[in-house]
Amino acid sequence: MKPAATLPQFAELFDAESHALRAAKAVQADPAAGEEQQRRALGELAIAYERLLRETSRLIRRSDREELEMNRLNQRLNELATELEFRATHDSLTGVLNRAAIIDRANRWLRRDCAALIVLDIDHFKRINDTFGHPVGDQVLCGVVERLKAVVPSSAEIGRVGGEEFSVLLPGHSFDAAQALAEHLRKAIATHAFDLPEQHTITASFGVSWLVKGSGFHEAYCMADEALYAAKREGRNRVARADQLGHPPTFSPITSFEAML
Repeated sequence: MKPAATLPQFAELFDAESHALRAAKAVQADPAAGEEQQRRALGELAIAYERLLRETSRLIRRSDREELEMNRLNQRLNELATELEFRATHDSLTGVLNRAAIIDRANRWLRRDCAALIVLDIDHFKRINDTFGHPVGDQVLCGVVERLKAVVPSSAEIGRVGGEEFSVLLPGHSFDAAQALAEHLRKAIATHAFDLPEQHTITASFGVSWLVKGSGFHEAYCMADEALYAAKREGRNRVARADQLGHPPTFSPITSFEAML
């Protein structure tokens, strides 16, 4: 009688099936095995095979369920990662970029190209909070952001850099185009109905700067902020340019406001 062939490494996981397989092989290798013995061995092998198929099917179904669950968990992890990244880079009230994120994006852009920066501040915002309450003040902040989003080009980045102060980064655009856009934003805010008590109107003051490639956010912001406070001193609800305060740009590309939109 020939020795039975070595069984697979993990045959012990299916003891009954392994036993039936060994018995069938032994009968096959025995020249003296009769027909009845062969028939019985074949029947046991068939039963073991059916049992093996059922168990394999069960394991496959279980594996499929676990794979689906793993995919669901991976999807949820990706969603949470995206949500956490959004929370880390965006203002929780208005949904625009927070101060750190707008600084980072401005610096990254200015490393490779020129950009204009608009800084705006809502006029008399403390009076709005003191008169109507902070919930109304929050409503005004969100309303101003909606006006900004409705006007700025898709390439622009909006950030909240202070309580009632926002900035608009305009990559690759000229000083004149940025000034025209700031004026359009000013009018969009001043003419918007914010549904405040006593038909109170909202206005904002704007400062505009422009910087060449290799500059940074700090320089752009300081220049625009100085222009902003010049606009405040001149009566509010107006736009001022940094180059009109002694900060001339070295070069400004020709990009029309219409082209920006």
